[in-house]
Amino acid sequence: MTDATTDQLPGKLAPSGKNRRARTGVNTRAIVMGLYLIFLLLPIYWLLNMSLKTNTEILNSFTLWPRNLTLENYATILTDPAWYSGYINSLIYVVMNTVISLAVALPAAYAFSRYTFLGDKHLFFWLLTNRMAPPAVFALPFFQLYSSVGLFDTHIAVALAHCLFNVPLAVWILEGFMRGVPKEIDETAYIDGYSFPRFFVKIFMPLIASGIGVAAFFCFMFSWVELLLSRTLTTVDAKPIAAIMTRTQGAAGIDWGVLAAAGVLTIVPGALVIYFVRNYIAKGFALGRV
Repeated sequence: MTDATTDQLPGKLAPSGKNRRARTGVNTRAIVMGLYLIFLLLPIYWLLNMSLKTNTEILNSFTLWPRNLTLENYATILTDPAWYSGYINSLIYVVMNTVISLAVALPAAYAFSRYTFLGDKHLFFWLLTNRMAPPAVFALPFFQLYSSVGLFDTHIAVALAHCLFNVPLAVWILEGFMRGVPKEIDETAYIDGYSFPRFFVKIFMPLIASGIGVAAFFCFMFSWVELLLSRTLTTVDAKPIAAIMTRTQGAAGIDWGVLAAAGVLTIVPGALVIYFVRNYIAKGFALGRV
């Protein structure tokens, strides 16, 4: 009787190999994902850990958490003009660059998505090749040009230099979103008496809001983390936080706690931008333009 029951209900008494593999697969995926997250978050945690320690504790002991927690490093960043001015300078030229890049890229992307003209594909490819070039190629020409016209060590100088890389990227992203909008919408708006500027601002731009968000995100992030041009084209008045962080060594050595606190505060703006545009980035992946 027992054998018969066992034969009739094999799925209940003896799980099949497929079910065992399924349960094992779930556990394996969870372990792999957990290890991957730990690998990604470990540097950020260690940076935060260092920012809450004194310089003596950082250099003389190895601890997984601060023994004597201190906020003096953050107080130094927020009270010393040499430090917090770097954040202000970075935010100024990053916002300027993002606005200028989008203002130039929007009409350019519309032209590429709606019109066909001689050499349009070659011009589009040329724009992308500018984005592929390393910033070091343009550092010396920009330095000499801005020194000649009096723009050296200004926020607009860094913002315009970053436009050379951000405008092609923004055009490429926006052009893909604009192609997804039917041309009949344009024609209907013109029939209803809309002028092009009014149509573009009130009707067309809301339709590609996700594309604008994705383009703004990438322009912001490139300009925020870029170091070579921002360091070469500034000295005092517009020096960004990234350049200040590379010049922290003094007579007493490197202040690792202050440097770590500056790194933590540098991550915050990028994390906030990612949080607010995360849905737009997901749409960009869905459309194949990110």
